[in-house]
Amino acid sequence: MGADRALFFLNEMVWTALIVSAPMLGATLLVGLIISVVQVATQIQEITLSYVPKLLAAAIILIVLGGWMLGKLTQFAITLYQTIPSLGD
Repeated sequence: MGADRALFFLNEMVWTALIVSAPMLGATLLVGLIISVVQVATQIQEITLSYVPKLLAAAIILIVLGGWMLGKLTQFAITLYQTIPSLGD
């Protein structure tokens, strides 16, 4: 396998990981930002207050988009496994 093919698969892996993780990271970031603004506005200085809403947001995103995420990862893995026989060329 040439270096160009290895870099191509590495590039595909990074983009797949980014696309799959983006919804969950975005949702928890948005919830964390909202909770932080509420904490500043109400002057509640409880550090653990943001954990439960972030966990709930991550769980909801995982329930809603979990099938799509798993399908995307499976599609990448199948494509990678299908190219294994041609790597020796």
